[in-house]
Amino acid sequence: MIIISVDLGLARTGLAYCDKGELLASPLCVIEERELDVLAEKIAQKVNEVRAELIVVGLPKNMDGSEGESAVRAREFADKLHQLTGLECVMQDERGTTVTATGYLNNTNTRGKKRKKIIDSVAATIILEDYMRKRRLSSM
Repeated sequence: MIIISVDLGLARTGLAYCDKGELLASPLCVIEERELDVLAEKIAQKVNEVRAELIVVGLPKNMDGSEGESAVRAREFADKLHQLTGLECVMQDERGTTVTATGYLNNTNTRGKKRKKIIDSVAATIILEDYMRKRRLSSM
């Protein structure tokens, strides 16, 4: 199944997707948009382009596992995406993904403007990889 993941941000939102066999998650793009309705429309277009069958939205929990304003915003956004696309939107804990993405980019010596442009899509890729790992484990 082709799955698209969303790392929702205030100014930039990263997207990633996987192949039909769910073997490889790859960065898709970063969308710079602050208006949630416009952002949802742009993501819906990407969902159609890649023929996604499921949407995974990163859930920004606090380190103690509680949910704050950002988590509420992400859940509301997932509902908006579901309304627009008709696809199931599942939430995936995203704690630590930006730190992990930063580590990957440090290892590849990606710096400056290039780093800023891709870090959100790398974080979306990590969210998707975590979700795919969870799916594989639950099917065993």
